This record gives sequence, structure tokens and C-alpha cells, in this order.
Amino acid sequence: MPQATATAPAPAPSARPRRGGSEFSPLLRQVREQGLLDHRPGWYALDIGLTLLGLGTVAAVLLLAGPTWWSLLLAVPLAVLSARAAFLAHDAGHAQITAERGAGRAIQLLHANLLLGMSREWWNDKHNRHHAHPNHLDKDPDVAADVLVFAEHQTAGRTGLRGFLTRHQALLFFPLTTLEALALKLYGVQAVLAKDGPYRTRRERLTEGALLLLHFTGYAALLLTALTPAQALAFALVHQMLLGLHLGMAFAPNHKGMERPDQHEDGDSWGHLRRQVLTSRNIRGGALTDWFLGGLNYQVEHHLFPSMPRPHLRLAQPAVRAHCRALGIPYTETGFTDSYRQALGHLHEVGAGLREERAGRPE
Repeated sequence: MPQATATAPAPAPSARPRRGGSEFSPLLRQVREQGLLDHRPGWYALDIGLTLLGLGTVAAVLLLAGPTWWSLLLAVPLAVLSARAAFLAHDAGHAQITAERGAGRAIQLLHANLLLGMSREWWNDKHNRHHAHPNHLDKDPDVAADVLVFAEHQTAGRTGLRGFLTRHQALLFFPLTTLEALALKLYGVQAVLAKDGPYRTRRERLTEGALLLLHFTGYAALLLTALTPAQALAFALVHQMLLGLHLGMAFAPNHKGMERPDQHEDGDSWGHLRRQVLTSRNIRGGALTDWFLGGLNYQVEHHLFPSMPRPHLRLAQPAVRAHCRALGIPYTETGFTDSYRQALGHLHEVGAGLREERAGRPE
């Protein structure tokens, strides 16, 4: 059965956002004193080692098995391991793995560009803007109108295929997530080729482009060496679709349907604490949930402390929850299934206007 959402009491009018970081500072000091912002190189070294070992093992078994349709079963563990690489790339981009910029960049280039075929700098640019202004329709690229829309006014003028997608976006959400991994690759290639891409230097662009090319070449070579062309194409589709679904399941429930600062007159004046807590949703669960979602189930803690190592997020949760309760700030956490119910319910509600408009249109 879905678990109900739990939140702290809604803030009283007198507890409206304060300017500056005064609400956040005591929590930051407490977390820092507990050592929860200290890096965990050993933990991450083990995670990286196991991920690379797993990827190498799948590749070796694929080559040893030869051209057989049974090899498509290996697309499942490969998708899971590719998602592990994506989580590590995410953590490296937030300086969770190491404070040394060069080492962090190398780790992220390895996992994002080389292993996934995704542009590191494109992702960082987009994701950092999301963290700075979560759920703000005008400033957060993750809620900009695209295939999906997240607010009623974004549905205006959507007809044809886009209108169909919007009317049924809740129903189509999970099928659409199977395209997420392919979309990340496409956006990365576009960023490398674009004249106005996010790269600061020509060398940076060339490095990322070379690693992307190496990824696509190596991926194609592996599959075409081990499998027939038809089997290789089927394997790639299954692998990429499962990877997209996994990533979509990790990112989908974190912010959809939560507060939007652009809806509030004082939203732009919210301090760091309220901006991150009010727009984020946590997912309850144990070690399996933490592993499957890459720690993103602690979305509140991650947004408050982006550089906090993944294994420390659950340790910070009690302090964050208590601090929010003391200030009367809603702290939202819900069960795994209910988080998707809420996210999909929001998408369904956004598309209601177009469905009603179509239902009332004469044939």
C-alpha cells in the first residue's frame, strides 16, 4: 500500500522567509560539526571500483557468449551499472567525491563522457541552474516546457503531437523516460557542436568531444564484435531504454508537484533553506532504496548540501527534519510508490485543461 506523505506543519504567517541565510546557518554549523561535509574517498573508491569491475565483467561475458539472442539478457545488468556510473558522475559534478577540482573533473569525464556518452559540462551547466532555482519555471531548466509541461500556462498553444503528449503526459511518462538516456547523449553532442555551448575553452570542448567519440566508437565496436548487427541494434535499444527508465525513476519524484517559487510573490526572496526544502520531496526506504535511487531519495538534504557525500545524506536527515520542524517549514517525505503517484498526479492535472478543451470541441 502507498505510504502517506508526511510533512511538518505549514509555516505560520509570521514565519515567512527571512532574507539572507540566517535560517540555514545554524543547520550548516551543526552538520559541519558532525563531520557530514567531510569527504569519503574510501567509500567512493570502492563504489567506483565495483562499478568498473561490473561493467568490465558484463563486456567480457558478452564477448565470450558470442552472437546469441540470449545475450540481450545482459542489457539488464549493463543498464543498472550504467546508472551507477551516472550517479557517480552526478556526485563528482557536485564535488562530493573529492574537493580537488582536477581529480573531480577527471572522475566525471570518465563516468559521464567516456562511459555514458554524456557531456560533463553541458550537464553541470544545466544541473547547477536547477539547484540554484529549483522548480522555478523561469529559471530552472528542468521545468521548462519541452516534451512534458509542468504548469497550466505552459500548455497554451500545444496542438498536434505536442498537444497529444500533454493531454496524456501522466500516462506516457514512464514510456517517455525510456528515451532519457538517448536524449542525454543527443544534448551532449549538440552542446559540443554548438558555437555557444557551455565550454570555457576550446581545449575543454575538444576533450569532451574526443571522449564522446571514443564512447560511441567503443560501444559500437563492442556490440558489433560480440553480436550480429541485428542483435547489436536490439541490445543497444534495450540497454538504453532500461537505463533511461532507471534514471527517470530516480529523478522523477523529487520536485514534481512541489512548491514553485514563481507562484509566490516573495518566492525570489526565499533564503537557501526554504528554497530547497519547500521544492523538494524525499522518498522513504532502506538500503535498497538508497542504492537504487543513488541517494537522490534524500532530495531535501542533497539540495541543502550539494557537496555532501552520498553516504552522509541519511545521517544528516534527522538534523534537517528537526530544524525544519522547529521553524515550522514543511519537510516532505513519502513512500516510494506514493512519490510517483504524486508526481504523475501533478502531470495529469496540468494536462486537464487540454483534455477538457478537446472533449468540448465539436467533431
